[in-house]
Amino acid sequence: MRKPRIRTALPALAGAALLTGTVLSTPAEAAGGVTIYHVWFDSPGSDNRSNTSLNGEWVQIRNTSRSAISVNGWILKDASNHKYVFPNVKIGAGKYMRIRTGKGTDTASNKYQNRRAYVWNNTSDTATLTKASGAKVDSCSWTTRDPSDKYC
Repeated sequence: MRKPRIRTALPALAGAALLTGTVLSTPAEAAGGVTIYHVWFDSPGSDNRSNTSLNGEWVQIRNTSRSAISVNGWILKDASNHKYVFPNVKIGAGKYMRIRTGKGTDTASNKYQNRRAYVWNNTSDTATLTKASGAKVDSCSWTTRDPSDKYC
């Protein structure tokens, strides 16, 4: 009687499972683990172009990986092509970073575009994150159905 070859089949099954997991990973994970997590496109209160109001609109990105990721030269832009180019910084493993529209002093968790006008349209817009090479990392779109912010 012939014995089943389970010992030789198990490594092949494990390899297939790993390959399937890699193939089915999300585009953001494939792009390095950085995603657009949350966008606050309609700053609270009246839109009076004060620095407080400008900084009330922001895009929050998240590093979903287990190691720090450099975003040096990456670009965050809107549908009208207003661009923010990231300085030589890294996002820590599992950490978040907000990119605010107005002026301020950059920290590990907050970066400032130093603009005097709003970037993100309240009616509809798209935030797109690309690598310095131009390769798309992630994007997030909204319309008037979204009240003032959107989790992406």
